Order: sequence, then C-alpha cells, then structure tokens
Amino acid sequence: MANFSKSNVPQFSVEVYQNEFLPQGGREVNAIVTVASTGGGTTGGVPLSGAASADVSGSGRAAGAGVVIMVDCSGSMDYPPTKMRNARDATAAAIDTLRDGTAFAVVGGTHVAKEVYPGNGRLAVADARTRVQAKEALRSLAAGGGTAIGTWLRLADRLLGAADVGIRHGILLTDGRNEHEAPEDLRAALESCAGRFTCDARGVGTDWEVKEVTGIASALLGTADIVADPAGLSADFRRMMENAMGKEVADVALRLWTPVGAEIMFVKQVAPTVVDLTGRRTGAGPRAGDYPTGSWGDESRDYHVCIRVPEAGIGQEMLASRVSLVLPDPASGAPRTLSQGLVRAVWTDDMAASTSINPQVAHYTGQAELAQVIQQGLDARKSGDFDSATAKLGRAVQLASASGNEDTAKLLSKVVDVVDAATGTVRLKAKVAEADSMTLETRSTKTVRVKK
Repeated sequence: MANFSKSNVPQFSVEVYQNEFLPQGGREVNAIVTVASTGGGTTGGVPLSGAASADVSGSGRAAGAGVVIMVDCSGSMDYPPTKMRNARDATAAAIDTLRDGTAFAVVGGTHVAKEVYPGNGRLAVADARTRVQAKEALRSLAAGGGTAIGTWLRLADRLLGAADVGIRHGILLTDGRNEHEAPEDLRAALESCAGRFTCDARGVGTDWEVKEVTGIASALLGTADIVADPAGLSADFRRMMENAMGKEVADVALRLWTPVGAEIMFVKQVAPTVVDLTGRRTGAGPRAGDYPTGSWGDESRDYHVCIRVPEAGIGQEMLASRVSLVLPDPASGAPRTLSQGLVRAVWTDDMAASTSINPQVAHYTGQAELAQVIQQGLDARKSGDFDSATAKLGRAVQLASASGNEDTAKLLSKVVDVVDAATGTVRLKAKVAEADSMTLETRSTKTVRVKK
C-alpha cells in the first residue's frame, strides 16, 4: 500500500505572465496565469517564488477522499480473454494503492451499472480487511452485455454524493464504443456529474472511440489515455490511484473579475494539458465569474486568459482583470480567496513594447494550435482528405519541433515520415497501426512547459 504524508497543508500561489503594453486602438490582452499548489505532503510540486500565496488550512481543506472505480464488463472484454483478467488485476492494484481511510467502491459497467463492492449503496472505508474483501469481489467481474457509460457515471455520482468526503474521484475503463445509449444520454450524464466529481478515463485496446473517452475526461476535469496493450493496465491504474491519493483540496475555482466594458474572450488550461474552460463559467457577483479547476495536490498548472478591453488613449492604463483562486468555506459557504494576480493593460506609442509577444503567451498559443492541428489532421486522414491531412500534420511536426515537445514529435513520427521538421515538410505513412493513430489523438492535448 502506498504511504502518503498528510502532515502539511497546501499553499497556493498565482503568477501572471503578460506583455501589458497595447498599441493605440489595441483591445486584446493575453496573459498566462501559473497556479501552484505546494506543501501538501505529496510529490512533484513546483517551488513557490515571490508570488502571493495562501495556505488552505482549516476551512478549505478536504476531509477525506472517495473513489469509485468503473470497470467495463461488456461482452467485448472477453476478446481476448486476457483483457478481462488484466482489468481485474488492474483494479486490484488500484485497491492496494488506496490510502487507509479512503472511501471507495467498484462498479461493473455494461448496458447497466452494477455495484460490485461493497454493494450496499454506500462506499466502503479502505483498510486491510476491506481491501481483501474488495479483491475477492472482483472475481465476479465477467464479460457480457453492452456499453452505456452514462449509467456507470450516474451510479458513481450517487455513491460519491452519499459519502461525507471532500475529494470525489472516479476512474473509468472502457474497451468499446458507447453503443447502448444515445449520445445525448451520455452528454446529459456528464452535465449532471460535472463539478460533482473528477474522473480519469482510459481506453484499453483499439476498439473504443477516442473522442468519447477524452470528452469524459475533459468534462470531468480528469486525464485521458490509451492502454493499447491490456498488460499495461495494472501499472497505469496504480499511477492513477497514486495521483488521486495525492489530491488535498477540491472545488478550487479560478475567479475572473473584469471592469465595465471588458469582455472575457476565453479561459483555457494550457498545461499540463489543453482544456477549454470558457463555457464552464458560473456567475460570482457583479462582473465576476468562476471557472472550475477540480482537485489539487502538489502541482502546478498554467491557464491562458484572453480579455477584450475598451479602447483607451496613449499613456492610459487599466486593470484588465483580477484573477483570484477561491475555495468555498464548508462552514459558511462563502468563498475564501487563496491567492490573487492582476492582468493589466497599458497603451503606448512605443512600437517595440506594444508588438513584443510575451514568451509564455507565444509558447502556449503554439501548444494550443498543436493540439488543434493534430485533431484536424487525423480527422482529415480518416475522411480520405490526404492533402489536408499532410498540411495539418506537417504544421503539427513544425510546432512540436519548435516548442521542444519531444513526446508529441515521436508520436507524430509514427503517422508521418518527417522530411524537414523545421518547415513542417512531411509525407503521410502508407500504413499506420491503429494503436499509433489513437495514441497520437488521445495524447494530442498534452503540452510542455516553456523552456527556461
């Protein structure tokens, strides 16, 4: 069983990177907001610099965690038979990784959702006894039936919602397409679950739909990945559960206040993955809105904020946005500000100052385009539009090379032959393994940080 220290409480910091100077008539302000959470007793943290920070001891700290593992038990999990066995072994590995005191359950998913353990409409509490019981219950996992992922998510939501825990998380495994419920049923389930728990989603093998799995992870602020070889499931499940056990604080929101006349164009998480949060805004008082960020451990993430401000004259300056991290106080429900940063706009006639692009903004603009052109290129390849596929994937190679995104560059090299990475000159490969194409698509939103 993994051992996680809980002796410290996390601190949050906010740093803003931007070129605040605009030319006459300029209205668009771009900024990268780096949020770091450190000192929570987990791993992988980023040291705080001189940015403003606040701890979340007392009112904001989550009291315990709940995890529901959703395992695909549809008929296709028997082809080959080792797939179901590997799924059982992976679930057992995840159970072994649970921290003592964590509330948990296992759900078997087909065209219906079934409680596998503990099976009484509630979550069990992890200890030596319940881990043994849960792993014995996994023997009942057998392949047979269809796939209706929305029902799995709704059951997980009911189980997690009934538990008195601060961190609510799901792990979902599927090997096929969501063929036994309408697409709108899955969308409705995701809308219902969004904000109630986070969820990591995994596709095993190559017969599942990438956009379904990545859509689940995006909607529920989790990670998505492919495990092409079922033998790799146990290691992946163990990593996912270790990450879940490292979460210390839930329901943190990025709050943006803007002055009269200013308009938020978009808010995107841009590291470690690209996730568009623009449409997830909820009102938070006059001229302010909250964007969900999910659960946090010891980690750092980057967000790209774009704001359209009113025109102003040369020499004038204004506060374009106040960016705050907020967390609901469980006692009063009132939000507590954890940390804060400012986005500014200054109008100048200095051409060099106003045309300079901040390196962080430039980098993540390229990373967002990289994710987009990979998706477009693969879609064009599937539809038989090979000229467009070559152009888009060539641009992806160029962007990956320029930004130092070596992992994505390696994945691209399995789909195209690279003639010249600097110019994006490529040739589509005549034959591409389905696993290679799906891996590139699934991981296309993973980004790299700015090279220091």
